[in-house]
Amino acid sequence: MSIKGNKVLIANRGEIAVRIMEACHELGLPFVALYTKEDKESGHTDVARKLGGEQSLYRINNYLDAGDILSVADEAGATAIHPGYGFFSENYRFARRVTERDRPMTFIGPSWRVIRDLGDKINTKRLARKLGVPTVPGSDRAIYDELEAESIAQSLFDFQEKMGISRPVVLVKASAGGGGMGIDECEDMARFRQTYRRIRNFSLRTFNDEGILIEQRVFDFNHLEVQIASDRSGTNPVHFGTRNCSVQSPGLQKRIEVAPGFWPQGMNYTFNAQKLLDDITEYSLSIAREIKYDNVGTWEWIVTPQGEPFLMEVNTRIQVENGVSADIASVKGNNDVNLIREQIRIGLGEPLGYKQEDVTFDGVSIEYRLIAEDTDNGFAPWVGMIQELGWQKKDWIRFHTHVPQDRPYQIPTEYDPNLALAIIWGKDLAEAKERGVAFLKDLKLNGADSSGLDMKSNIPFLIEKTENLLEF
Repeated sequence: MSIKGNKVLIANRGEIAVRIMEACHELGLPFVALYTKEDKESGHTDVARKLGGEQSLYRINNYLDAGDILSVADEAGATAIHPGYGFFSENYRFARRVTERDRPMTFIGPSWRVIRDLGDKINTKRLARKLGVPTVPGSDRAIYDELEAESIAQSLFDFQEKMGISRPVVLVKASAGGGGMGIDECEDMARFRQTYRRIRNFSLRTFNDEGILIEQRVFDFNHLEVQIASDRSGTNPVHFGTRNCSVQSPGLQKRIEVAPGFWPQGMNYTFNAQKLLDDITEYSLSIAREIKYDNVGTWEWIVTPQGEPFLMEVNTRIQVENGVSADIASVKGNNDVNLIREQIRIGLGEPLGYKQEDVTFDGVSIEYRLIAEDTDNGFAPWVGMIQELGWQKKDWIRFHTHVPQDRPYQIPTEYDPNLALAIIWGKDLAEAKERGVAFLKDLKLNGADSSGLDMKSNIPFLIEKTENLLEF
């Protein structure tokens, strides 16, 4: 099936919009780019003009205004919508609306039923348990009854005490939540009821659903991910390896990602790290096959210091860190791997065209999220004008940004202060870390706020955290 004749509307902004435009350009596909009043100076509008011409740009009021987006799609004659990440990327109702309207279009992501079924944490947990995939101990359905909730919590405290855990902790989570919202923990039954009621009320106000999940809290874990790709047949998923996303902010927002997820070649673990990586990729593929997953997606895992894996959730979208997995991969000997390009190609109906044995891996790659934030002050966003963003170009650096290089850039307060992604490759972990630190120290990132004070960024934090990557 040829994908020619398609026109892709990019329902996103910033760095991911730039990368989708570039991928469309490489595939020979015209695109439609969006921007808001606050984003009129974003570099993603420059890229749109360069690659698609002025006619490719449309101004909207809000990236979350579905009616506005679909109206632009109709006016521009778009045949497909790429949601990027965030915004509408995991909204199955939007995906369904795109594909089932009077003028149907393709939603570049999994089919809406897959998004619905895997977006439901409870459904995902049940599916995993049916297939023998390990999940975090706790409830596999939303709990609405307080007495039942207390019974489950007590059983988890008892279980942890039998396991010799000196400080048992239970997590109370809004079943309809996501992105770290609606989660709290308690250390004993005396506090459980108060915590349960608070999260239940928060969930009702925020998500219009007071269902609660109760799980065991796992400490000192590493956060690993498995990158999956599968075409519209849903029958032939392949994995693009693992990555480690354990360096995060206090709000559980990722700051550094490393592929592969562990490095058994050069580090000593208390468990068989290679077997662990093989296990979680096979577990992830088993779920993808069962549900007939039909685009790119990420299976998120936590791994204990003893090497026990637990599936957390499935992200039915392209992720920020897709490039770090692509950076160590080759397909049929070709190392020009671009998972966004793959997502568009298979999303528009092309067959995958390769099998798992055609995907090989080499070296270690580190992705740094460069963010305007004060890491010494609770990772508070920094607001001001970027005067300079510059880096030395090397064949082992991939750099993605929407910050213009030819003019100052005022960070819009309406959106997150992410500035760029830097992906650093090395033949092994030691070389990748050495190159990563050198890159961060050489990076030119300067600016000032409205008071004239120098900008704050997370570069010192990234340098510090590079020292202990892939360790527990």
